[in-house]
Amino acid sequence: FPVSPSPQPPHEDFPRQGIFSHTSVLPPILSHLGFNELATAALSLFSDSATSTATAWSGPYTIFAPFDSSVLTCISCSIPSLLREHMVPGLFPGDYLRKLPFGTKIETLSPGRCITVTSTSTVQNDPTMYKIFIVGVEITHPDLFNNGLIIIHGLQGYISQLSPFSCDVERMTSLSFPSNYDRSRNNQLSPQQHAALMRFMLRDVILRLRNSGFSVLSLALKLKYAELVSLRNITIFALDDVSIFSGSYSYINGVRLHIVPNQFLTIADLERLPVGAPLTTLDREQSLVVTTAGGVLNKQMMRINYMSIKVADMMKNLNVIVHSLYLPFPHVTPMTATTDSMLGGEDPMSTVPVPVPVPPGTDEACDVLDEHGKCEMRQVNHVTTHVNPHYIPEIEDHHGL
Repeated sequence: FPVSPSPQPPHEDFPRQGIFSHTSVLPPILSHLGFNELATAALSLFSDSATSTATAWSGPYTIFAPFDSSVLTCISCSIPSLLREHMVPGLFPGDYLRKLPFGTKIETLSPGRCITVTSTSTVQNDPTMYKIFIVGVEITHPDLFNNGLIIIHGLQGYISQLSPFSCDVERMTSLSFPSNYDRSRNNQLSPQQHAALMRFMLRDVILRLRNSGFSVLSLALKLKYAELVSLRNITIFALDDVSIFSGSYSYINGVRLHIVPNQFLTIADLERLPVGAPLTTLDREQSLVVTTAGGVLNKQMMRINYMSIKVADMMKNLNVIVHSLYLPFPHVTPMTATTDSMLGGEDPMSTVPVPVPVPPGTDEACDVLDEHGKCEMRQVNHVTTHVNPHYIPEIEDHHGL
């Protein structure tokens, strides 16, 4: 195509706006780069109440932009609809697209429509010779614009209308967001915007967990997707597949105990919690409890339901944060703390001395009985051991956790 890209406009030419208020700068950016048809469509894109998803989503996004010469050849096209199908949430620079697995799908701002990313190399092991295709259309001008909130790539043509069956969430890629994002801006969103944002963030975490060795948890989140997508934030305590298949099967049935709804708790937030602080979970009958306070002042690793965190802040995006665990959380009551025998841990009450029953025909209690029911060790007088109902001992499993 003879169209040559315009120089990237300087950032100071446009208003310095927040991550959720920068959509007004899109039309002048597109126009400056020579995408006049898309610029005109962008003016109505975010003001059209019928396009609920595009209106709600105002986070960072990437545009795979066809030039005017291509758009004008589509006589029956609705340009705003075409623009929505060429926009995806998240930041996808050219280098990142090259590394995606062949056939990776990315959801667009058109509900239920996904684009497919493929690539090929004309010279083996030469990254400069890679060609990237979006639904079969080549990106001829990668990274025309990138200000950390908007990325624009120039396409050789336009993407034909996407099919309702174009999405496959199992192969969607992970989203990418600015590292300095201010989460307090989430409070300024409308309920409609929160719903759209949560939908993208939840699917992002589901995919990342699936690709990181947490496929059982990923599947569980997909099954509970309808319940989770209505939340504002989620904190998840994750167990990987290896641990689950090694004996921690109780995590599967107790996954609701490992999800804290409507809270985004980083490790710094958790370490500020005092001993006894409850954390409401999706399990209506059980809450998590901080059993050991953490932080620099306490000079010890915090524990929740007696379990320490394996990898803190392992995974997070704008609405969901994930911490990994060594073992599932045991159920804790105000009186005692018990663990499932499948976890490989020991019952906390087993550390409390309990008298051995008195064998028939003797007036003395034994420390240990042999296989015939007789006293094997020294005998002692009757001793009654009173267990403090408020005593909650620390647990150590076979890993020393």
